[in-house]
Amino acid sequence: MGDFNVPTNPGTNDPYALKANHDVNQHNLHHHGAPGLWRQISNLLITVAICAAIIGIIILFNKIF
Repeated sequence: MGDFNVPTNPGTNDPYALKANHDVNQHNLHHHGAPGLWRQISNLLITVAICAAIIGIIILFNKIF
């Protein structure tokens, strides 16, 4: 954990604002989790499946008509 007395934003010297920002970031990290390798892999698989479905529909319509 960082020191709350050292501003991470040079324009902000308010320690309460820095603490509030840290608390919000910590809550988001614990609530949503860190985006990691598995999330990226699952997003890639979903994208590939959607593209394959679109290509399959196009091939199917070309054979019908």
